[in-house]
Amino acid sequence: MVSKAIARFARISPRKARVMVNLVRGRDAGQALQLLEFTRKSAAPIVKKLIESAVANARIKSPGINVEALFVETAFVDKAPNSHMRRWRPRAMGRATRIQKGLSHITVILGERS
Repeated sequence: MVSKAIARFARISPRKARVMVNLVRGRDAGQALQLLEFTRKSAAPIVKKLIESAVANARIKSPGINVEALFVETAFVDKAPNSHMRRWRPRAMGRATRIQKGLSHITVILGERS
């Protein structure tokens, strides 16, 4: 593990975020950033910003690192607790149901190819 970046409570559903994370897992960091730049999905800017943050963390952690050798070693998305975004919708006969608002914890770990 060279560097790690975590986006907590990202305002996107885990199902949508996993599509982008699966797309970049195992790719070089530069190639993943370029791919996310031109992908028209709502999770693409969030994951792109997260990979840029992980690259910056790698530069700070070890200044002599070769940035071209970095690749997305591990990337995963977990469901975040929905305690902040509770919404209710009125239903028939005076009842109410919860509206599910998606929140995610997205983690990206970069490694270095030898």
